[in-house]
Amino acid sequence: MEVTRVENVTRVYKTGQLETQALRGVSISIENGEFTALVGPSGSGKTTLLQLIGCLDQPSSGKVFINNKDVSTLNRNQRADMRRGTIGFIFQFFALIPTLSAYENVEMPLLLTGTGTAERRQRVTELLEAVGLADRAQHRPDQLSGGEQQRVAVARSLATKPSLILADEPTANLDTPNGKAVMETMTRLNQETGVTFVFATHDPRVIQYARRTITLRDGLVVDNHIGEATV
Repeated sequence: MEVTRVENVTRVYKTGQLETQALRGVSISIENGEFTALVGPSGSGKTTLLQLIGCLDQPSSGKVFINNKDVSTLNRNQRADMRRGTIGFIFQFFALIPTLSAYENVEMPLLLTGTGTAERRQRVTELLEAVGLADRAQHRPDQLSGGEQQRVAVARSLATKPSLILADEPTANLDTPNGKAVMETMTRLNQETGVTFVFATHDPRVIQYARRTITLRDGLVVDNHIGEATV
């Protein structure tokens, strides 16, 4: 089943009289269960494309489909509903709530969707075990390493059982060992759960985990390669 389809999408940002064309007619299709990297230099359009796929923004023209639903015409509230039920996010700067424990950070999306107490407890416990942090459940972010914080963020992204996870430079603020641990966790969860992962990166150490790479340059797709991950 096709999870994501982008059809001839453009995105133009206007600042006064100045126009910047971040995407210039991008078309891609990503199927269920893929582990895909969006690659390219800074300013190539990777983050803009992730934001459109993630219903955080709307294209200037073209269409974006998630699970065969055209999300490019949804209003703000409808896009929020789509994000809440279908899409998980992993951010470069972790975006954990500093006053909450690891357990509470993972639990937060389930609270927002009204999930019952027993189901929340089971789901959070399973996810923290899956990312190897069951013994750190009651630690706040400032008591965790950067790698541990990002693994909490990975667990949180999966809390509501989304079909699609989007990650923007997920290892940019991590050293090599922690970056490796995060990518190995994401790879394993992709294989075990079948959830689709799409992540933006320019780091060759991260790109080698991808089973597919989509290369952008100056707002255009210049290469779309499917192959085997090299790690």
